[in-house]
Amino acid sequence: MTNPANLSDPHRVDASMVDKVRKLLAMAEGSANSNEADAFSRKAAELIAAHRIDPDRLRAEANDDLAVLEMMLGRGAYVRGRLALLQVVAEAHGCRVVFEARQRGTLAFAAGFRSDLDTTELLYTSLHAQASSRMAAVRRPTAAATQQWRRSFLFGYADQIRQMLQKSADRAQHHVHPSSAALPALRARDRRVDEFSRQRFGRVVAARRPKAATVTGFEAGRRAASSADLGRQRIGARKALGAGR
Repeated sequence: MTNPANLSDPHRVDASMVDKVRKLLAMAEGSANSNEADAFSRKAAELIAAHRIDPDRLRAEANDDLAVLEMMLGRGAYVRGRLALLQVVAEAHGCRVVFEARQRGTLAFAAGFRSDLDTTELLYTSLHAQASSRMAAVRRPTAAATQQWRRSFLFGYADQIRQMLQKSADRAQHHVHPSSAALPALRARDRRVDEFSRQRFGRVVAARRPKAATVTGFEAGRRAASSADLGRQRIGARKALGAGR
């Protein structure tokens, strides 16, 4: 007869089972089909609960320590829109973002676990290029009007992406089994990121609110984001929209 104590010891869970759950979670994250992603997530949650798998084992990756990612956002009219998009993506993946205006442009700093930072960088780069492609195709009567529309577009785009990522997170959380230790582990992970951010960034001053966006550009950005590819695949090298100086 199996010793019941062994079942509650996460270190005694067969390594192949942990690997299976990791693969299911990876497939859920990488799937562009919401129904398919939900199915993978549900199966992973069932295995986590049934085998009482320690979430720390699932998230244990080589060099997955806390770090800071630096990203240059450039200069000009579109910087705050880029920052809004980066913050949306970073926060959805458990990272914290601050920024600093420097002579050569605005530099953003994202703090979090390396695996989450890698995902943030990849998804932000993809979404920004997709947005830039759509923005570049629109011309208004004047250069100033074009710049204003594109800037508003980027804010609307970021807002819609925020809602889409939040819905995905809510669905994933809904499928976590009540007996699973995944949610407490995620909250502990968030606390570690918060503490790390406070140590690395120190006192952070709130930035001035950006100028209001136009309704037409903002709504156009939201519509464009609704069909954005939220997958993790790298896209081809496409030039991003200029700095807007």
